[in-house]
Amino acid sequence: MENVWVLFALVAAFSLATSDAFTKKALAAYNEYLIAWLRLLMTLPGLCIALLLVPLPALDKEFFVASLVALPFEITAMILYIKALKLSPLSLTLPFLSLTPIFLIIVPHVLLGETVSMQGTMGVLLIAAGGYMLNLKEFKRGIFEPFLAIRREKGSVYMIVVALIFSITSTLGKKAIIHSSPLFFAASYYVALAVFFAPVALYKGRGDLKELWKNGTVKAALLPGFFHLLMIISHMIAISLTTVAYMISVKRLSLLIGVLYGHLFFKEQGIRDRFAGSALMLAGFALIVLSR
Repeated sequence: MENVWVLFALVAAFSLATSDAFTKKALAAYNEYLIAWLRLLMTLPGLCIALLLVPLPALDKEFFVASLVALPFEITAMILYIKALKLSPLSLTLPFLSLTPIFLIIVPHVLLGETVSMQGTMGVLLIAAGGYMLNLKEFKRGIFEPFLAIRREKGSVYMIVVALIFSITSTLGKKAIIHSSPLFFAASYYVALAVFFAPVALYKGRGDLKELWKNGTVKAALLPGFFHLLMIISHMIAISLTTVAYMISVKRLSLLIGVLYGHLFFKEQGIRDRFAGSALMLAGFALIVLSR
């Protein structure tokens, strides 16, 4: 039972990749801000039901500080993520999400005092390197093309900031969980996130609001929302059971699952060329599990 967190982290990776695949399909036809907000809203009924099933924990100042500090960071990351996807090619933006595990070697140590073993650090670095290399075929000018593109691609810069912010919000979320419980924090945090993100989504999607129900936007967000809910619950449970760096690194296997979805459902080519990145990620996963 010592490594039960691995199961929950893998569920989080699968459900995140699945939610993103359905979201990508929805974004082809609907306003990106409304889809992002509706995906959040669809998780709330399930989270509220989960909230009724758990006892109310004793909340202290640390819980409220961690939650309130994380919220503006989370909203900023959501906006920058959407902008990155819209402004720049995926091959020049998504690789930078693999920087999050690297940041997590440092950030949780500073904020929580968590340490990562040498073997675990190697596992984290392998997963980060593998995630970066999944798009190697797209780097027509060489493996460093995403970094060289930073000066001309705003989306690349945005995604680096997103990767850093995710390392901060994940760590603050772990702190809030320590001072409450996984399901209570999940419900309270994402309800607040949906409320505070609403003005941004409603303003950016104001041109589509009148036809929101008629044009199928709400229906398109159902499946992304369901799998996002599954991701939230499994993420919170997993991160409460192990160090942040390990859990998020395993969750980054969603990038690998996303490649499979891209091939199966979006007819994206080059899956064989991504073998090296996949092998590195799986090797890193094995090192992390064995280090526990």
